[in-house]
Amino acid sequence: MGREKENSHDRPAELAKRISEALSRERIVPRFVDSYVVENGRQALQVHAALYRDLLALLQREALITLVVRALELACAQPEPTGQRKPRPLPRREANVFRRKFLSALTKQQNWTAGEALDFQRDLQLYEELLARAGTKSRSRKPFEAANHPFVDRCAFVLDSSFMEKARLAASLALGQLEELAAATAEASHKEHRGIRSR
Repeated sequence: MGREKENSHDRPAELAKRISEALSRERIVPRFVDSYVVENGRQALQVHAALYRDLLALLQREALITLVVRALELACAQPEPTGQRKPRPLPRREANVFRRKFLSALTKQQNWTAGEALDFQRDLQLYEELLARAGTKSRSRKPFEAANHPFVDRCAFVLDSSFMEKARLAASLALGQLEELAAATAEASHKEHRGIRSR
């Protein structure tokens, strides 16, 4: 019984760890920037090593926010099996506790100061508000169409503000990869958690 409670308690920390590791392992941001540079002849973005590292760090942070938004949404929406009754998403109170524990674990994993953690949470809330305002209707986009998402706009501006439309299209492709990664990571974490509970 104590083991189950401990694993249930660690689920937010485990998801935070998986999200951080997946983002580093998959290298979505460096690949996104490198392919953008090659496809659009924007080698000037990589000329100064220090500026290039700063660019990657900024875009990596935006990618982490995007992953966290989607992973939290999925983790709190995934139903918990409750015997014979129909499975339901986490109640609001439990979702808030999950979110708080998740963000606390992420702060420790990223070695953020209190100020950095607050900045991240502010940006996370901004993303969530913008996405809620835009509505979550997901229709399939045409290949030449940029996504209506804060990640796309913020990344395009940081990456290459003089070629905004091309940068937005490239960021849209990266967004698709990030959303797939968040879904796969949240699903794997949920399955593992369910497996532990059923033992």
